[in-house]
Amino acid sequence: MKEFVKKYSHAWLILTYLPIYMIWFLLLERNVTKNYHIIESPLDAYIPFNELFIVPYLLWFPFIAVSVLYFIFRDGTECYRLSGLLIAGMTVFLLVSTFYPNGVALRPDLTKLNRDNLFLDLVAVLHKADTSTNVCPSIHVYNSLAVCFAFFASSHLKGKRLLKAGILILTVLICMSTVFLKQHSVIDVIWAFVVIAVAAPLIYARRLFAKDHRADTVSESPN
Repeated sequence: MKEFVKKYSHAWLILTYLPIYMIWFLLLERNVTKNYHIIESPLDAYIPFNELFIVPYLLWFPFIAVSVLYFIFRDGTECYRLSGLLIAGMTVFLLVSTFYPNGVALRPDLTKLNRDNLFLDLVAVLHKADTSTNVCPSIHVYNSLAVCFAFFASSHLKGKRLLKAGILILTVLICMSTVFLKQHSVIDVIWAFVVIAVAAPLIYARRLFAKDHRADTVSESPN
């Protein structure tokens, strides 16, 4: 057990931060219920609601979880970098939501859509579970971009073009899902791109986490 903890010690950063994030986020969800700033762009009116996008929207949850676990067990250095990138964006999101309470008023009345299907049922469940507040920048978009960036930067995935293509396509679909489900405004998406554009160079270009870590190397056969 001691050797296991030592080998994967790089996981402490993200594992320590996640409880802090969840507690802070749940407090925001409980308390930001009125007197918040509505975020909306004229472009939002040109994007139709499409319940099919609930599929990539929900795939975000296993996508992020599995990706983080992959880097914990396969690539220690990239795990540190990804952790730093995720923490940077999520902290910006928490601070913005705390000092500039925000939300959207874009969700359609599902009962007036004159259609009934499984995808709409899933959207209805989403509406009950997730409030329309605390939306900027979009964490769905930001975390997807961060994970995608990590996969493309990982030295362990050189030459894995098909895998990277799949990850990129899923990332694009997740980003699109946020606006086609009316969970987010275009503005939320833009700000997610702005934050990642600032955070990624700080962590990757300057190689703040360039030190090798034990999980970087999964022993391979000499053959």
